[in-house]
Amino acid sequence: MARRGLTEREKRRARLVARYAERRTALKQLIVAPLTEPAERADAVRRLAALPRDASPVRRRNRDSVDGRPRGVLRGFGLSRIRFREMALRGELPGVRKGS
Repeated sequence: MARRGLTEREKRRARLVARYAERRTALKQLIVAPLTEPAERADAVRRLAALPRDASPVRRRNRDSVDGRPRGVLRGFGLSRIRFREMALRGELPGVRKGS
């Protein structure tokens, strides 16, 4: 079980990423575009750097949706390997069976 503060931090990061996503993509497109003037590109780089760090989607961490475990998370289910196995063996995941 992850500490509550860590899972809350991840929720905060998810909200920040969603809030700044449009702004970040617009600035990144400006920076990458070959026809952008150097002064305009430098300004876009400065404005991108001025955004909060946690607004970057790279800083997010996949966590188990039930207990917040950060490692061994299966993306398709949003569960850690341990939780996935427990729920699959109890028959709580529809369509999931043991392989052998």
